[in-house]
Amino acid sequence: MCTNYYTGISITVMVRTPLTPLERERGRFLGALLRQARGERSMAEIAAGAGISAETLRKIETGRAPTPAFFTIAALAATLGLTLGEIAERCAAVTAPEPGEGVTEEAAA
Repeated sequence: MCTNYYTGISITVMVRTPLTPLERERGRFLGALLRQARGERSMAEIAAGAGISAETLRKIETGRAPTPAFFTIAALAATLGLTLGEIAERCAAVTAPEPGEGVTEEAAA
């Protein structure tokens, strides 16, 4: 909790804990998996079908948003014809990368 010196108003500040290497790697894998499932369909088409912005989809696909909300993934899964179980199973198999390694799009296929 922080208190503003001038106003005396107290606020609670939420600080997000940094992601672990495994969480970042799973996020990259998830993005590659979704990108592969999108195939030739446009980012705008899939994003609209899932009710998210194309920018949000781009961030997920590129791993810049490695921990998207559950309902975002559920909507993307439905739009792409994937099951949540399939996504969870494939992402659970990801292990933490060795230094200098990362997921490629081919690994998600």
